[in-house]
Amino acid sequence: MEVVTTKKLHLFAGRHSEELADLIAEHLGIKVTEAHVSQFASGETHCRFAESVRGSDVFIVQTHGEVDSRSVNDAIMEHLIMVDAARRASAKRITVVMPFYGYGRQDRKSEGREPITARLVADLFSVAGASRLVSIDLHSGQIQGFFNGPVDHLLAMPVLVRHLSGLGNDLVVVSPDAGRVKVAERYAQRLRADLAIVHKRRVSGRMNVVEAKDVVGEVTGRNCVLIDDMIDTAGTICQAADLLVERGALTVTAAATHGVFSGPAIDRLKNSVLDRVVVTDTLPIGSEKQFDKLEILTVAPIIADAIRAVFEDTSVSSIFGGQNHS
Repeated sequence: MEVVTTKKLHLFAGRHSEELADLIAEHLGIKVTEAHVSQFASGETHCRFAESVRGSDVFIVQTHGEVDSRSVNDAIMEHLIMVDAARRASAKRITVVMPFYGYGRQDRKSEGREPITARLVADLFSVAGASRLVSIDLHSGQIQGFFNGPVDHLLAMPVLVRHLSGLGNDLVVVSPDAGRVKVAERYAQRLRADLAIVHKRRVSGRMNVVEAKDVVGEVTGRNCVLIDDMIDTAGTICQAADLLVERGALTVTAAATHGVFSGPAIDRLKNSVLDRVVVTDTLPIGSEKQFDKLEILTVAPIIADAIRAVFEDTSVSSIFGGQNHS
């Protein structure tokens, strides 16, 4: 007996990524399938897919960030519930698309008696029934090894580089710390710019507290671009910007993939010496977090290309020329 089957793609969106999912669907030329995600009075999450997904290739988009009154933990739990629903509905393959990987910074033990929560998150999705994981600019490349299955690590670099190339000549790409030098070097090569590094140190025992100490590289009279994977409380970026201005930088732009913008971030960025702040829409940025200096770029085309490649069983790495593995 021989049966010829036709693959079907279903794209679902969690409540933390509805706008981004709509843009992804637009680039794919499809519509987001209704997931009917709701909340019981007790706070428990429920979902029931509007259509059959039996034998389908299912992609579930949910970023792990705070939205409205829903926390990062709510986002992850909702994502897991949707994966479980797809598995129990006999989906052939389930790909979790998490533009921002929750708990990605807890990828190792930096002190005793700490968890490795990034590994726990990967384990949870594996147990829930995810076949594949797609994320953008993971905080650490080693997270790819935490998930027991294929991981597609996408880069926002093409989107950011295209935008930053319009800042003019005499650019200097600046790494805000030693850990981001490799990434900053890639941006510098693409922008045909020089490279500088801000030397900093974290204050032991105090979370989100850093001290910018010095700049390695020539920034006087030049347009500087600070590159990082995320802006959380904005302490690192703002201190680095202050130091660059002290060293004579003409303009300072902060560019990051993920605009987390926690706690004092918005006030710090508004009142900083930064000329502009460029982020992508991996995390939804509500009107209360938007300000004059902020520029938001979309990563929907990159995610759409990756989803198409996964669905068609072609190379995701070729989208980035293999640089997403370097």
